Amino acid sequence: MKNIFAAQKFISMQTWFECKVKYTKVDDDGRERKVNETYLVDAVTFTDAETRIIQQLQTMVRGEFIVDNIKKSNIVEIFPHEEGEWWYKAKIAIVTIDEKAGKEKKINNYFLVAADDIKQALQRLEDGLSYILVPYQATSLAVCNIIDVFPYFGDNVNQPVPSNLKPLGQVTKKPVFEDEDLDEDIVYSADDDEENEDIEAEDSDDQE
Repeated sequence: MKNIFAAQKFISMQTWFECKVKYTKVDDDGRERKVNETYLVDAVTFTDAETRIIQQLQTMVRGEFIVDNIKKSNIVEIFPHEEGEWWYKAKIAIVTIDEKAGKEKKINNYFLVAADDIKQALQRLEDGLSYILVPYQATSLAVCNIIDVFPYFGDNVNQPVPSNLKPLGQVTKKPVFEDEDLDEDIVYSADDDEENEDIEAEDSDDQE
């Protein structure tokens, strides 16, 4: 039981969401271009993640922007660093013992590491995981498309969505929820109002 406890101990209580945004970026030479960027946000719910990314973008983006998609990330912990140009995503397989089957069992977890190159990323990953008391294997490590990470630093970051901005519910349609798994992403999009009205109407007819 000690091995299993040690393997699960390091799984962070934080919940990370990947937020994809679209906006027109102005380069240093004054030229404009449309970009799609992905940010990682520490949040409690999808609504909280939307609120937080909007607040962050307001301080970063000139003009209009759209929060195109929000999905629950399979990343369990990040290792930030002041010096690190890229974010590397690592897949770690932790070896535990299945006491019932009497065999080794591997649990996959994902981490994010800030570094300038892959050699530095691997070193920082090993340093960050030094507290793990059971064997593990780094099965993959590569640069990912995440531009920046926004963890929680205080209660003042969780404020209502400004009324002049378009919420995610007006951009996407039809909800999609998938069973949570460390190897799978959970995707969310907002409800379509017309579909809700049709369902409510059908329920009223059945009751009559």
